[in-house]
Amino acid sequence: MELRQLRYFVAVAEREHISEAAESLHVAQSAVSRQIANLETELGTELFERIGRNVKLTPIGKVFLEHSLIALEAIDFAKKQIDEYLDPEQGTIKIGFPTSLASFLLPTVISAFKKEHPNVSFHLRQGSYRYLINAVKTRELNLAFLGPVPKKDETIDTKILFTEKISALLPANHKFAQKAEIQLADLREEPFVLFPQGYILNKVVVDACKSAGFAPNVTSEGEDMDALKGLVAAGIGITLLPESAFYDSTPRRTVRINISEPNFTRNVGVVFPVSRDLAPSEQIFLDFVTDFFSRLTQFG
Repeated sequence: MELRQLRYFVAVAEREHISEAAESLHVAQSAVSRQIANLETELGTELFERIGRNVKLTPIGKVFLEHSLIALEAIDFAKKQIDEYLDPEQGTIKIGFPTSLASFLLPTVISAFKKEHPNVSFHLRQGSYRYLINAVKTRELNLAFLGPVPKKDETIDTKILFTEKISALLPANHKFAQKAEIQLADLREEPFVLFPQGYILNKVVVDACKSAGFAPNVTSEGEDMDALKGLVAAGIGITLLPESAFYDSTPRRTVRINISEPNFTRNVGVVFPVSRDLAPSEQIFLDFVTDFFSRLTQFG
């Protein structure tokens, strides 16, 4: 069984059409047909059903596709590791991040890293909290920034980079706008604008409010930081956001108020797999990030 046969097989399986697969592979249709036939002969079973000009995976073909994808991914990763061991400064790192870390953490740390390692490339993917954890587990991503940091398990390891306060964002004409700080319980009667259910920051806020003795009255929702800030500026409600959401500025027509009780924080860190060693460029980046935030914390 040849590596070329597996690549041809996957290309046909994904397109369900031999000529389209041949075009994507930049080879003759006859070459693809011949390699598929050789593979089926070697395996002793048909992998495709022929339906007119199209093909469809047989039940055993579907099983073989699952294993072929895993095998090709492992081979591609091995080749990537060899390339990076030869020159770690030429690697590509696939990093995931949630919307809450998109405006500050990601551009800050990557721009700093690129100054020292200009030839390392990045493939960035924004996604939900649950998606990012799973993507690291399945090797779709090499690393993911998350806040709060999930618990370690048998498939992922974690490293906390920093802890940040969570503050209230209120309309500028709110009755609490002139206060230096408030207690979370003071907001029990307020309309809240939050991320939708399923977003980790929704859970963080709801859980905090419940610990203060009330369930937040959620009147509107937004799927990113700017949407929530805009809703607050429009006087639709109030929200709770992490400190890093205010690093650029506090939006116009809003005020940021510290929460004195309870001590409301979230940790932010990076998640990486334990099922494989990090490639050299990934390890260089992880070490850089760890040192970068250690120095930031040390010097405030």
